[in-house]
Amino acid sequence: MASESSPLLAYRLLGEEGAAFPLNGAGGASGVPSARKLSTFLGVVVPTVLSMFSIVVFLRIGFVVGHAGLLQALAMLLVAYIILALTVLSVCAIATNGAVRGGGAYFMISRTLGPEVGGSIGLMFYLANVCGCAVSLLGLVESILDVFGAVLWSANSTMAACEWKVQESRSCSVFSIRQNPEEVGSTANEGVDLLARLGTGLCCHCEWFYVDAGNETQASMYGQKTTYLTAGMSQAPVGSRFCPRVMAGICSTARFCWASWGVCTLGAGLYARASFLTFLLVSGSLASVLVSFVAVGPRNIPLAPRPGTNGSSVPHRHGHFTGFNTSTLKDNLGAGYAEDYTTGAMTTFATVFAVLFNGCTGIMAGANMSGELKDPSRAIPLGTIIAVAYTFFIYILLFFLSSFTCDRALLQEDYGFFRDISLWPPLVLIGIYATALSASMSSLIGASRILHALAQDDLFGVILAPAKVVSVGGNPWGAVLYSWGLVQLVLLAGKLNTLAAVVTVFYLVAYAAVDLSCLSLEWASAPNFRPTFSLFSWHTCLLGVASCLLMMFLISPGAAGGSLLLMGLLSALLTARGGPSSWGYVSQALLFHQVRKYLLRLDVRKEHVKFWRPQLLLLVGNPRGALPLLRLANQLKKGGLYVLGHVTLGDLDSLPSDPVQPQYGAWLSLVDLAQVKAFVDLTLSASVRQGAQHLLRIAGLGGMKPNTLVLGFYDDAPPQDHFLTDPAFSEPAEGTREGGSPALSTLFPPPRAPGSPRALSPQDYVATVADALKMNKNVVLARACGALPPERLSRGSGSSAQLHHVDVWPLNLLRPRGGPGYVDVCGLFLLQMATILSMVPAWHSARLRIFLCLGPREAPGAAEGRLRALLSQLRIRAEVQEVVWGEGAEPGEPGEEEGDFVNGGRGDEEAEALASSANALVRAQQGRGTGGGPGGPEGRDGEEGPTTALTFLYLPRPPADPARYPRYLALLETLSRDLGPTLLIHGVTPVTCTDL
Repeated sequence: MASESSPLLAYRLLGEEGAAFPLNGAGGASGVPSARKLSTFLGVVVPTVLSMFSIVVFLRIGFVVGHAGLLQALAMLLVAYIILALTVLSVCAIATNGAVRGGGAYFMISRTLGPEVGGSIGLMFYLANVCGCAVSLLGLVESILDVFGAVLWSANSTMAACEWKVQESRSCSVFSIRQNPEEVGSTANEGVDLLARLGTGLCCHCEWFYVDAGNETQASMYGQKTTYLTAGMSQAPVGSRFCPRVMAGICSTARFCWASWGVCTLGAGLYARASFLTFLLVSGSLASVLVSFVAVGPRNIPLAPRPGTNGSSVPHRHGHFTGFNTSTLKDNLGAGYAEDYTTGAMTTFATVFAVLFNGCTGIMAGANMSGELKDPSRAIPLGTIIAVAYTFFIYILLFFLSSFTCDRALLQEDYGFFRDISLWPPLVLIGIYATALSASMSSLIGASRILHALAQDDLFGVILAPAKVVSVGGNPWGAVLYSWGLVQLVLLAGKLNTLAAVVTVFYLVAYAAVDLSCLSLEWASAPNFRPTFSLFSWHTCLLGVASCLLMMFLISPGAAGGSLLLMGLLSALLTARGGPSSWGYVSQALLFHQVRKYLLRLDVRKEHVKFWRPQLLLLVGNPRGALPLLRLANQLKKGGLYVLGHVTLGDLDSLPSDPVQPQYGAWLSLVDLAQVKAFVDLTLSASVRQGAQHLLRIAGLGGMKPNTLVLGFYDDAPPQDHFLTDPAFSEPAEGTREGGSPALSTLFPPPRAPGSPRALSPQDYVATVADALKMNKNVVLARACGALPPERLSRGSGSSAQLHHVDVWPLNLLRPRGGPGYVDVCGLFLLQMATILSMVPAWHSARLRIFLCLGPREAPGAAEGRLRALLSQLRIRAEVQEVVWGEGAEPGEPGEEEGDFVNGGRGDEEAEALASSANALVRAQQGRGTGGGPGGPEGRDGEEGPTTALTFLYLPRPPADPARYPRYLALLETLSRDLGPTLLIHGVTPVTCTDL
């Protein structure tokens, strides 16, 4: 089991009892031990730098600076890196707060926000990596087409006999490859000749393959061939031998690194070392570019011809490399958005920013490798920060150098101008190819790890089941195949800039989720959230979320709305399917924090009768016999507090442990199955009366404390077992609850047998009522609730149910008196409770009837008018019926309390007769329709009218003498006998108000 020393992110993530994760988070979710041997530099810095450079650093610097100008380009770069930096701070905070397992960002998000949100965002992040892989491959294809132009090649010809017809490329290098290699001319073309063989290896499956720079379908096919190489390097198991024929077409200048790519198939460690070699190649290429800006003198660079408006040819144009020139810098300061020659669309701030940001979205490359890092909690933050700082410096330097030395025509018309100004152009091509392949491989590997983690968590069921398959060495080759197949589909887009906006939006969604995760943990103020990385606050997290969402809609409102809609649908799907509950939900911590804050603000001294609502404490002995009462009390609460209380008899001094704590799970399951919005409060006491006192005093918190006690009626009726008849409790699946808990039928004892001893005596029952009234609590005694119509206890509207009456008798029938005696606090409390019930959807169709008891000398009509005026002021819609009651009975003594009738001048026989007469009067009115007049029952010629579903009666106050408690209970039994479902209510607090 997890202990207090368990890391926060690994808390309760145990597969078996007693099995814990290592403190560094080692151990994959698949059960296959993964070798954690990558250092910070090889495992985080190198893949993150290569992913953040990707193809943009070589092929889109001119695109950004040429269209946006230096000032806007710097602003874009600053905004992009601010978003990245805010996200990096959040990643560092989460990564240093506990053990991070495989899955990287998905693991962080899902274990913080829960499986529903984490799973949906994890899938979005997976799609972002898949699309990022496709973008890198399309950038590689674009570079190849930019160098070699259109190619016509027959695969049936041998390499010695094949003839290449290479059209004029953007560098305007025209050459031909024949059987005799001596025909190749210049030194520069010799390097290009060597690079030309790359097409051979990539296109070896085509019979006739024609590549045209303007044909998106052929370009996508070219990219699809490249993914064979990338996928093979990503998933081959340990000991496999990658066929060298796939690498045979790699250019001579890059052929020495094919073994490095092949060695990636042998595991993450060798992949990291191969990435390091690629890092050296890219760094060398960038160094040559930086040196070339200084060493190369001014030159004119021919630009590719563009067709005229009518298809006519346009004279050759030239771009100018001016060297360091202030005039060139001045011309490049402002924006000059023009047509993008790769797509034919006009560029805008949003499209340029999308391309730039897409090249910087590799900050999660190191986090995605968390399952292979020695110490992910240290390596992820340190390596990511180093990589972000390094790439930011390189981008700034390239922006300034390009603006100082290249005119706008060169920047806008030749995105690959680095090759044209380089001291040795093939070295730039090597850098482009190495960067594109490494970035695509990094994205594919990261995507496969995320998909494998999603499959291991079993969030999407059998759809991702094949992604769980791993090799002997732990490589998830099943997830790699999944990812490779999706990349093939994405490549059909055909153009890098076409995908840039979608990929950027997907990454921004993932980054916003990481910031939101950290923000949630910070706002929850959980004691276990104490990351060792402290350079963050909730301000940075909130700013990160807001900036990501803002940039999403600025870049592409359609893609942003679609991604959020997709995420919502995935969250709804996962919510309906149900996910692991042992991960821990930060929403619970946030709710606790907010509830505590608002409970402190809920000042009981500011309570007002206008905003009164019932807050119920229902004491339940055995829920098997009280299920209808549970649901009726849930309807009476009107958004107020509802507490289920239970008293377990015993003495803690004589027990080895508290018997109450293990019972909470069963009671909470009862609340869930009964579909009531109630809290559970259990106590241990020597008697039920003392336990009820405990609950009345300590249940609730702050301004949310019970003000009304609800008890079942104390009679001799045998209790029913409603678990046997209620569909929610009689389903066969009840025995297989979440976590393997036993069924409720085994947790609660069977109902008490008739004649068996009770836990509560009649004396203590009445004393409990008296105690509640002394504590200024209202009291409700519920009798025969099991006979309530089932449709009235449902959660539906009840509009099609049979018509019923709800009868209210706001007069103490055991103490009749004339005059307006019904307008007292208790009578108004009855009216309020009946009105609250009529506001429940299941009771909307029931008719509320209020019975006005006339005194022996009171004329009919006068009291009814006063009562209707009162009901109008209280906004209560009800029928008023007058009945004559108390004729021949003397009114109470002037000093007699309204509840002390037993102690008054009447004897027991007189009180018994009065209770029987009142019971007969109520029963007579229950079957009457609205047309009957006051007095006794009057039939309606055999027509069956609405019946009374529930009766509200005035509960007299118990006598002052405890010795008369049994007699008091007997009178209540006589008063409510055979009335069907009845609520005897005594209110002590004002609950109605006629003011605004």
